[in-house]
Amino acid sequence: MDTSGVRLFIMTAETLNISAAGKSLGLAPSVASARLSKLELYLGADLFHRSTRKVSLSIEGTEFLPYAREIIAQEDAALAALGRGNKQVSGTLRFASSSTFAQLFIAPILPKFTNKYPQINLELKLSDTQMNLIDGGYDLALRNYVAEDSSLIGRKLANDTRILCASPDYIKAQGMPKNPSDLKCHQLLLFASNKPRKLVSTINGNSYAFPHDLGQSTVICDDGSSIRIAAKAGLGICMSSIWNVHTELKEGSLVRVLPEYKYDDNAAVWLVYPKSNVLTAKVRVFIDFLIENIQVPITWDT
Repeated sequence: MDTSGVRLFIMTAETLNISAAGKSLGLAPSVASARLSKLELYLGADLFHRSTRKVSLSIEGTEFLPYAREIIAQEDAALAALGRGNKQVSGTLRFASSSTFAQLFIAPILPKFTNKYPQINLELKLSDTQMNLIDGGYDLALRNYVAEDSSLIGRKLANDTRILCASPDYIKAQGMPKNPSDLKCHQLLLFASNKPRKLVSTINGNSYAFPHDLGQSTVICDDGSSIRIAAKAGLGICMSSIWNVHTELKEGSLVRVLPEYKYDDNAAVWLVYPKSNVLTAKVRVFIDFLIENIQVPITWDT
């Protein structure tokens, strides 16, 4: 059923003037009349008695009017639940994110969001171990990976450039690797779910599968912040997203290792949500807020 026609019917029933009702909805008199006729054809009943001088409700129109009002009330309630036609977006937003990323970039700006949208309740699941969005019932998630899951759609925030780095004290004690094969003589700090990545020379194009074909000793961790802290303390060489270590690189507490090599992948930081979900107002305003307010370090894309 065309609810715009139902709205027009209600306004006409209240004013008994098709032209005036149509004008209030931005419709020309001929368009308004045609729309009412279409509704009557759909219902199989004449809702009005029309003459050149007067419009009055028919018996069928009088009987249909309370149901028409209920239809519109239900539609308005549904749209309000989605935040449409309602300046005060409300509801509970379940958001999952890397805890490391959230600590650095999301938590500091949340007061600004809650001040702007006081009727949105945030339920945050922060963990560097990624969980299933659909099974977990999450509205939205931030992920830094190569997008592969076809059941998800999302919006890219930035490229996720990854590098090798270590503390100056570690390099002073253990030496600076000259090529990837030297890494087998070093302690490596690796993320728990690390998949092999191709490490490619920007000079001669030689490539190495990192970390699988290097045979090095390792420390495995599932928390990016802890990896950064341990590397800064001199535990070993870590692979990290630049966004995780850009402050340490700037201040010199971490230095690049094998800077002439890059990772040959398309990893990026994404805001994703299940395809099956309606992009509700609460999700839409949070996505827009994050994109507008997260300050991407210049070094992310270098």
